[in-house]
Amino acid sequence: MIRPKTAVRLNVIAASLWLALAAPSTSAPAVQFTGVNLSGAEFNGGKLPGRPYFDYVYPNAQEVAYFTAKGANVFRVPVLWERLQPALNAPLDRGELGRLRATVELIERNGGSVVIDIHNFGGYRGHPVGSAETPYASFADLWSRIATAFSGDAKVHFGLMNEPIAMPGPTLRTAIDAAIAGIRSTGSKNLILAPGVGWSGAHDFVPASSTALGDIRDPAHNFAYEAHQYLDSDHSGTHWVCVDAKTAQDRLSAMTKWMRAHKQHGFLGEFGAADNPQCLESLDALLSYMRDNSDVWLGWTYWAAGAWWGDYPMSVEPKNGADRGQMIVLKRSFVGAKNNQ
Repeated sequence: MIRPKTAVRLNVIAASLWLALAAPSTSAPAVQFTGVNLSGAEFNGGKLPGRPYFDYVYPNAQEVAYFTAKGANVFRVPVLWERLQPALNAPLDRGELGRLRATVELIERNGGSVVIDIHNFGGYRGHPVGSAETPYASFADLWSRIATAFSGDAKVHFGLMNEPIAMPGPTLRTAIDAAIAGIRSTGSKNLILAPGVGWSGAHDFVPASSTALGDIRDPAHNFAYEAHQYLDSDHSGTHWVCVDAKTAQDRLSAMTKWMRAHKQHGFLGEFGAADNPQCLESLDALLSYMRDNSDVWLGWTYWAAGAWWGDYPMSVEPKNGADRGQMIVLKRSFVGAKNNQ
């Protein structure tokens, strides 16, 4: 989710003091995928197709190396449907697919896997999936082409649609079924991540999403629900003040119980907290909760990394060459970290 920048500065001294005093969450992570969103290729959606590395940007080698060195083993890469496929039911754009392929190859050379995230909020050129202008068959066509392009690469995972706010539950369910059918028709067995209704909140997944999406079937049995959960009071990922650690964990509890009862799995595709003691404590608690419930939580990707975020409060890009407070917390839970302390 693209969030507004802010000029407010953090109390770095207080945050550093909390981090110095905080005890490690646990000795080792048990979640399969742990990483970050490498945001940028979805920027400036009002400028289509836009100019690469001017209006929008893909990650570079230095960024990927930084996060893999910290222990990240998965990267969610948001992209725009309109850039990847400028016309419905047409071939993928050669240039944009080439940039996406180069990013996937870069991440894989560094030992990571990739979630390709269609970051379109449920629509295409302003028309919701399921409408006459953007039919379900076109959504299935997009995903069958992506699946074909990355055929045989088990390190590529498919995030069907970011925060489908334009699609009510039954519409979203039909779209998910169509996309899964399109992907599996190619022979692909890649992991598929299906979003929850609306903003895909974990805190309201059970009342908002479980009825419409509760019995999704995947012929390849490699499927999980993607949820998002920010730690500020209104779940928006825009504020510097966070809920307490217990509340942070409680926001995942109902979805966790539902998944366990229904033998399903989840992936926390976006979550974030600002760089201050309360937020970092709550972030640590959220990570600990997923680790303690790794029988249902396959993984997570923090929002957000990316060189163009500036003063965005959730940014985990290094600042003046130094790790931000969120990174100090995250790296204790990264699967690939050499020392989870």
